[in-house]
Amino acid sequence: MSILNVEHLTHGFGDRAIFNDVSFRLLKGEHIGLVGANGEGKSTFFNIVTGKLMPDEGKIEWAKNVRAGYLDQHTVLTQGLTVRDVLKSAFAHLFQLEERMNSICDSLGTASEEEMTELMEELGTIQDTLTMHDFYIIDAKVEEVARALGLLDTGLDRDVTDLSGGQRTKVLLGKLLLEKPDILLLDEPTNYLDEEHIAWLKRYLLEYENAFILISHDIPFLNEVINLVYHMENQELNRYVGNYDHFQEVYAVKKSQLEAAYRRQQQEISELKDFVARNKARVSTRNMAMSRQKKLDKMDVIELAAEKPKPEFHFKQGRTPGKYIFETKDLVIGYDEPLSKPLTLSMERGHKIALIGANGIGKTTLLRSILGLIPPLKGSSQLGENLQIGYFEQEIKGENKTTCIEEIWADFPSYSQYEVRSALAKCGLTTKHIESQVRVLSGGEQAKVRLCKLVNKETNILLLDEPTNHLDVDAKEALKQALITYKGSILLICHEPEFYSDVVSEIWDCSKWTTKLL
Repeated sequence: MSILNVEHLTHGFGDRAIFNDVSFRLLKGEHIGLVGANGEGKSTFFNIVTGKLMPDEGKIEWAKNVRAGYLDQHTVLTQGLTVRDVLKSAFAHLFQLEERMNSICDSLGTASEEEMTELMEELGTIQDTLTMHDFYIIDAKVEEVARALGLLDTGLDRDVTDLSGGQRTKVLLGKLLLEKPDILLLDEPTNYLDEEHIAWLKRYLLEYENAFILISHDIPFLNEVINLVYHMENQELNRYVGNYDHFQEVYAVKKSQLEAAYRRQQQEISELKDFVARNKARVSTRNMAMSRQKKLDKMDVIELAAEKPKPEFHFKQGRTPGKYIFETKDLVIGYDEPLSKPLTLSMERGHKIALIGANGIGKTTLLRSILGLIPPLKGSSQLGENLQIGYFEQEIKGENKTTCIEEIWADFPSYSQYEVRSALAKCGLTTKHIESQVRVLSGGEQAKVRLCKLVNKETNILLLDEPTNHLDVDAKEALKQALITYKGSILLICHEPEFYSDVVSEIWDCSKWTTKLL
């Protein structure tokens, strides 16, 4: 049975086309990976099928009574709501039924006999619905999901706006799972999640009986949980059976076959044009020339899509720093409460270190404390001499209305327009992206703009907080190679072992220092 039908979908932003006559069909139980480079329109597709965005053309049709649950990477949580409030909001429709039930009970005393019969019937239906959907054990269900996602340690009464990126993702994911929708739409669910909870989500999706569509650039994760791939490229959406690795094999064969057919056709076109040019003026061969011209006119010409610019990252090397990058003495990090035991740490010049551990235990806080952006609760942190720091933050808050060009110019005012455009193009952004406002770009494209600033600045120490989030496969690989060849020091927070294991020579497990219960 078809759950979702998308027919002849066409959509764009300004003069930038995203989809051109795209059709898509989702069947019961299908586990789909929606893949493609940054900016191809994956999140836009989700926004269209969930009704958040109206397409320029096309028909979106859901099966009757289908409830879709959408994990949106850009969801904003309201200040003042606790973790428990957000999780319980999954049952909003049941709480509304409870309100209706209470109002029925209040009106029974004044109802006529006929009204009484109708109200009692409605009351019975509501009570059956509430019982069937476990309404009377909601608190237990909320705690069960919160425990599985590690949210009990975060604190169910904590304000959601105080949470880290990973904790926020887990709250939204928990709410979604409690809603038990007929279809899950997951937009980069592993972003900000630590290894333990990625493993839990993997198990959950493997056992999930209903359909889901998953946007992700985490290839090992995709390979394990999906059985179909829809590839988004050049305004098209193409279907492949199997996991991501199988898709890549089939796609490579298909691409090489198309290129071979294109070369053969170009050769044939060249020969036909040459024959027509040489023979159309001669009476004896004019008919043959016209026949070949007709063949040329009727030919369905193969067109190869323009190759997408592959990002290249080359970090500029700064001067040689002192022997120590930083040293801490009995450093206790945190905000209102301590997040760590007293830490006496040091990092020497040339070292490349990964900080790992569960969400919310203080990895970002440690990074910001070392930089002096957050005052320590106790102890001290001392930066070394002659440092040229490059800092990649996990999240940039707020609506950025500047264009990509203006964003780079603000940091590098001496660059000519050509140099700015060239710098952005090297990071994998097309002309249309470069001229757009930063806020309309996808998460991956925004990350490329921020990386562009970093690679054009001379540095001798890079502090990178989850730099792979939102980046597509090509960008991740380019960044990995750039970090491997970088001669400076690196302190990296990352939840993808396949990324950091080749980059760093040392791993610091922050769970050994944290005061948080894990």
